[in-house]
Formats: sequence, structure tokens, C-alpha cells
Amino acid sequence: MTDDDRVFRALADPSRRFLLDLLFARDGRTLTELEGELEMTRFGVAKHLRVLEEAGLVVVRRSGREKLHYLNPVPIRQIHDRWIDKFTEQHVTALIDLKHTLEEES
Repeated sequence: MTDDDRVFRALADPSRRFLLDLLFARDGRTLTELEGELEMTRFGVAKHLRVLEEAGLVVVRRSGREKLHYLNPVPIRQIHDRWIDKFTEQHVTALIDLKHTLEEES
């Protein structure tokens, strides 16, 4: 499985996307904090976090006895640059060309 496959697989689940949204809102949360936001067992949340970690979307750091989870947006940006940016480039270029054409006519 490639890195892109891991990211797409991780993002395919709504619970995992919700966990990423929570970490975006406030980074450095514990499993207990994240568990309190979802209606699932601690084991279920831990399993989702493990998939996000494997995809590189979540980074874990230990602080004493606590394990803190942080969002890593780099893999999402790489997906954006590879899959989205190249498709929007043509549209943006066409709009800029249209703008220049309309300005020249007036």
C-alpha cells in the first residue's frame, strides 16, 4: 500500500475525519479527550487513531504518562498538490485569460 493509499483510506471514514477536525480545532489531545467527543468505545477511537497514525495524519508525543495526539497536515497537502492542484490549474488559467481578454476589449 502506498502513502497516498493510506491517506485516502484514512480519510474515507467519517469518524476519522471528525477526529482530524477535533485536532485541527485544538492540537495535543489525549485519547480520553478524543473519546469524550465520539459515541464509541475507547478501543474504537484508539483503532481509528492508529489508522490515522499509519497514514501520517496524526503524530503522537508522550508527555509524562500522557500520549498526546497532533494533526500533521502535510500528507493532506501532498494529496492536494498531486490530485487537486493540477486539475484546477487549467480553470484558473482560463479565468485569468478571460479577464485579460475582457480588459483589452474595454
